[in-house]
Amino acid sequence: MLLNVLKPRHTPSLYAKETSRARRGDIISADGFHLATTKKLYKAVVNTRYIDPQKKELFIELFSIYSGIKTDEIRKKLDKRKGVVVLSYNISQIQAQYLKKLAYELRRFKVFMELKNPKTGYKSIHGLSIIESGESREYPYNKVLTPIIGYPHKLEDDGYTFVKGVKGLEKKFDSTLLARQNALIRGRRDVNSYIILDKESFTKTKLNGYDIKLTIPISLQIKMEKMLDSMKVQLDAKEIMIAIMDSHSGDVLAMASSNRYLPKHIKRSDYPSLNAGMIEYSFEPGSVIKPITFSLLLEKKLVNPYDLVNGHNGRFKIGRKVITDEHRFDWLSAEDVIVYSSNVGIAQLAQKLSGYEFYEGLESFGFSHLSTPDLIYEKKGSIPSQRRLENEIYKATCSYGYGMEANLMQILRAYSAFNNHGAMVYPRIVTSFLDEFKREIPREQLDEVQVLSSATAQRMKKILIKTVMKGTGKKAITPGLEIGGKTGTAHIVEKGKYVHKYNTAFMGFANDKKHHYSIGVLVIQPKGSHFASQTAVPVFKKAVDIMVEDGYLEPDVIK
Repeated sequence: MLLNVLKPRHTPSLYAKETSRARRGDIISADGFHLATTKKLYKAVVNTRYIDPQKKELFIELFSIYSGIKTDEIRKKLDKRKGVVVLSYNISQIQAQYLKKLAYELRRFKVFMELKNPKTGYKSIHGLSIIESGESREYPYNKVLTPIIGYPHKLEDDGYTFVKGVKGLEKKFDSTLLARQNALIRGRRDVNSYIILDKESFTKTKLNGYDIKLTIPISLQIKMEKMLDSMKVQLDAKEIMIAIMDSHSGDVLAMASSNRYLPKHIKRSDYPSLNAGMIEYSFEPGSVIKPITFSLLLEKKLVNPYDLVNGHNGRFKIGRKVITDEHRFDWLSAEDVIVYSSNVGIAQLAQKLSGYEFYEGLESFGFSHLSTPDLIYEKKGSIPSQRRLENEIYKATCSYGYGMEANLMQILRAYSAFNNHGAMVYPRIVTSFLDEFKREIPREQLDEVQVLSSATAQRMKKILIKTVMKGTGKKAITPGLEIGGKTGTAHIVEKGKYVHKYNTAFMGFANDKKHHYSIGVLVIQPKGSHFASQTAVPVFKKAVDIMVEDGYLEPDVIK
């Protein structure tokens, strides 16, 4: 008997620990709306062997009230098998909190019995357990700002489901959004297995991923997207894109496409829309490059705006290539080459630049380089080599936007110099990070790049205003605002050949006394008309009208 008394007893551990997973950060619009957020998922688990048969119906009734699951469904699951039963895999975070309180009360009212393990002889109680099973990424505003926001993929880690960014901001800022530290509580437990918080207990705080705050207000973004949806139908286009940026700060106010998708329900038909076309669609820009070429000539004092240029009646031969104009001119001033978009005129003027000067100039304007640090998978496009630009034909075609490729944001960034005293800004989409205490961590803005003198930029600005007032951009006129810009139409290449399909663009600016915005529009393959003046310019005008309605621009109109 004495030996039995002295024999070591196996008792359950006096200590317990609880962990709680930190969650992925949110993506928040400039006006405070959560565009992408994380929802915690929980599962409710119970061991039927521990439920007191006399109190089984009480358990069913109470669990039904707290979970919203019908009593018949709960009863069916409990009766189906003995042992561990998952009552629900889809418990929301709020429901989980209530069910955890219920679990405590059920123990207190002895709904669960203490049973002895026949193998170990230990006595224990296993009640209702509410366990974190994973997280789900939610997009409360559905298609808004896709594909800029991007989307994630689901991954598993020890039975826990979490997400990882695949495209867009979700991918670019994945490491910032990721949960930083899970919570841990460890200490002695009471008779109900709850941890006693005292001097001996240990606590590690949960650190969620940082939220990222955007420069884009959702209210303006939604209106731009609705407008593009309407214009896509009206112009029978494959896609329409628009980007609006503060010319001085680089803050992007809208970045919209007519082609969007539901991040949680991506279909095969959505695949072409998954790419952020503003940076991932590289195209020959056409005539919107003419002001860039002309500004290089002005900066190097190789041309005077009032010089006369021979229009050759709309047909001019360089080597074996014949360059043509849509509208025929005999003679026109150098600045009117831009105003009336003469290929013949700019091709001749470009010959004044050496291959090195032209190449260096295009590169200094950001072509063949990334336009923004805030997006991923950007296609940088290309410009002809310095050697090729020594060739008069390459020099001519590149001067009006052929033989090179760029994306919408690269061109928009280049145009910002005309509206910002010759300095280009980097488009910025993410303005700051927020920790779980809502403390803001501002992001450092990249320095602007001075590509033109203030005098040259001012002259170009006047020419672009004249282009709207008298030339190809007349439909963009808005009384009381300073509007300037340039149209561009370019053939599309398929299988190495130009086909009868077009991209049209309008790049420009809209200013009032306080605000200066650079705005870029791209219409991909409109079927109704291939003229930018009838496709891209009306989209620009509608965007400006929306900005006026919403107070982003205030026309100086005498009432």
